[in-house]
Amino acid sequence: MDTKEVILKKIRAWLLFFIVALILSGITAFPLEMELRWLSGSWPENNSGLYLWLNRCYLAIQETNNKYPFLAYGYDWLAFAHIVIATAFIGPFQDPVRNIWIIQWGRIACILVIPLAFIAGEIRGIPFWWRMIDCSFGIIGIIPLTICYRKIKLLETMMVVSK
Repeated sequence: MDTKEVILKKIRAWLLFFIVALILSGITAFPLEMELRWLSGSWPENNSGLYLWLNRCYLAIQETNNKYPFLAYGYDWLAFAHIVIATAFIGPFQDPVRNIWIIQWGRIACILVIPLAFIAGEIRGIPFWWRMIDCSFGIIGIIPLTICYRKIKLLETMMVVSK
């Protein structure tokens, strides 16, 4: 059986992974036009659904940025929001038992990704398979948070028993 110190190290490792992943996924919103240009041009033109979708997105972002560059400010705020949300997980990193509510909140947010992707994606005309990719962020995100939640509950039990 793991000691309290080992469990705490595992919690912190999973949280560090989650924080870094959240920040990285956020900062990719800053250079979106450049990323889409690279993705849509990274393989020969073809008629695959992925190529056509990425190329369509690139052309839309390019045209929008040329005519209305201020709209990209929304992507800046999206990136900033990811970074701010990541900082919330510093609380459980420092004191997991006291701040378990942040883990619970994060798990709820991961679950809410799914209805948002399906509802807003349908309204905005996002292809079904792309909505599934969006859902995967919530599904993947909930895994480390659930591991942390269970380990925090175990740590909490060990702390009560040792008193």
